[in-house]
Amino acid sequence: MEGGAIHAVAPSYLGWSIFNTLCCCLPLGIPAIIFSCKVESANGRGDIDRAQDASQTAKTLNIAGLICGIIIIIIYVSIKFTEKPK
Repeated sequence: MEGGAIHAVAPSYLGWSIFNTLCCCLPLGIPAIIFSCKVESANGRGDIDRAQDASQTAKTLNIAGLICGIIIIIIYVSIKFTEKPK
């Protein structure tokens, strides 16, 4: 850091993105990982605006992936429990 300047660091949500990819919703998890990596590289370059933008996109994708995953699990469980035995 030059001259004692403090740079804001945008959160990358990489752990959350990996969790969503593996456990919740693969189609939304992969772009979330990509944007999380963009956040980390932008933070490394000191590009605060791009880091914040990519961080917000990663967060939005993670929220959407988590909601989709929960909905899919609820639908699957409700179908299994309402299924009549043969």
